[in-house]
Amino acid sequence: MTSQWQYQVRFDVNDSATAESARRKLRDRALAPLFDILAQHRATLKCQFDAFAEYVAAAEEHGIENYPLYHWTKATIENPAKKEKYLKSFTLYVDDREVYAKEIADALEADLQPLATRGLIARLAAATRSRLTSSPMPTTSLSSAAVAQWRH
Repeated sequence: MTSQWQYQVRFDVNDSATAESARRKLRDRALAPLFDILAQHRATLKCQFDAFAEYVAAAEEHGIENYPLYHWTKATIENPAKKEKYLKSFTLYVDDREVYAKEIADALEADLQPLATRGLIARLAAATRSRLTSSPMPTTSLSSAAVAQWRH
């Protein structure tokens, strides 16, 4: 059986104020181009710190034995330096999906690239993830490969 790869676009912003405005989805002048692009692609952003915190909360509610990244994720959100980093890191969902076809990710990444060139986005990347997985993690979690890629 061959797996079908799905993609996810992620980006970082440079400063805490921009990150907080993005987390709150405030349409200030600086972020208007970002939110316009996201709307064109039916995309929404999710702060990576918030996703990690939700993963930890779900694990604690449903049993950490079913969440293989629980200990790493909990340690990450409790570490002040990593908290600061992941508060500035965002994952894009398209049509409420965490992962999507390569063509969708490529188009979204291409439209966001000018924002990276202008400095609004510090780092922009499309990550891959196998669509077929035996992981017991819910769809709102990250694969271990994706987490490893974004640890540093």
